[in-house]
Amino acid sequence: MTQKFISWNVNGIRAIEKKGFLDWFQKTQPEILALQETKAHKEQLSKKLLNVAGYISYWNSAEKKGYSGVAVFVKQKPLNVFYGFGEKAKDKEGRTLVLEYEDFYFINIYFPNGGMGPERLKFKLNFYKEFLEYSKKLIQTGKMVIVCSDVNTAHKEIDLARPKQNETNTGFLPEERAWLDKFFEGKTAPFVDTFRHLNKEPENYTWWDYKTRARERNVGWRIDYFMIDKKSASKLEAVGILKTVMGSDHCPIQIEVEV
Repeated sequence: MTQKFISWNVNGIRAIEKKGFLDWFQKTQPEILALQETKAHKEQLSKKLLNVAGYISYWNSAEKKGYSGVAVFVKQKPLNVFYGFGEKAKDKEGRTLVLEYEDFYFINIYFPNGGMGPERLKFKLNFYKEFLEYSKKLIQTGKMVIVCSDVNTAHKEIDLARPKQNETNTGFLPEERAWLDKFFEGKTAPFVDTFRHLNKEPENYTWWDYKTRARERNVGWRIDYFMIDKKSASKLEAVGILKTVMGSDHCPIQIEVEV
């Protein structure tokens, strides 16, 4: 059966709720909707958000209010839900939800931004390392593994509008991009970048800077990704960047997979 999955960094769930989020959600009807950067604790959410018709929701919020956080809305209840992948220092930032189904794992992860100085860059790179080790263990179970995330890094020059100007900026540093190489390239890389697997065209971005009104000129970055384990890549049927959907500085991304 083909299932549609959507991922979106909403840059604040309470803010986007006021911009027609629930109407859009009910029209799109994905099997799973994953959100990053929800910036809210569950008790701060409206009854409408917590009771979307036809869906069960799971929330992992940061200890710090108004920061980070991820959520997943699902039509089918999973076998298990894991809040984080075991590293306390990372899990307290509410960055990961792992759902286990009979045939697959679904991971929603909001990777750190490396722009707050050397310590946060180190934290980000270590987060990549921990995620890679964890995800390889899931793949070894034999189940399909699907990951959606704001990776906070553009992998290749094709994935941002101005690569040369950003070679020394976090989000396009060589050491950040090297980790994405470990995700996607070489014999030991566990994942396929779903979008580039089916679409090699330039000027496909998922994030634009608010301050410079970059979206109007499509001066963007592709930093939001769906990944699928290599063995399951043949089951990928369609990919999309929903660039006309407004409300955040990111737009949603979508895949359709035979599950």
